[in-house]
Order: sequence, then C-alpha cells, then structure tokens
Amino acid sequence: MQKLLIIIGLLLILIGLTWPFLRRIFGNMPGDVHWGGDGWSVHVLLGTSIVLSIVLTVVLNLLLWWMNR
Repeated sequence: MQKLLIIIGLLLILIGLTWPFLRRIFGNMPGDVHWGGDGWSVHVLLGTSIVLSIVLTVVLNLLLWWMNR
C-alpha cells in the first residue's frame, strides 16, 4: 500500500510539473464545447475527458499489473 501511495504521489508531482505543456496538448480538443454570454461561461470538456480516462485506465492497469508481479 505504501508503494502505491508513493507512486501516485510521484505521478501527481509529474503531472503538476508538466501541466503547462499538457494544457497546450489537451487545451482545445474536438468534442470540447464552450458556451458564453454576458458574465457567464460554460466549458464541457468531453473530448479531453475521454482521452484522459483512456490514458489513466491504461496507466493504472499497467501499474497494478507491475505491482502484482
């Protein structure tokens, strides 16, 4: 359990350090919808959510597979 928490912490640090570069890649993907008016705006990030879900699923499955070897 301690290994998992350390790895998750390191992944969060890595994501935090690379966030400016990740925003350029995932900033405005197809499927992201933006609405706005006077004093309000709504951002629905469908494309980004799907891509991040797939990436996190693969990464976490590989991590769990590696820890159970």
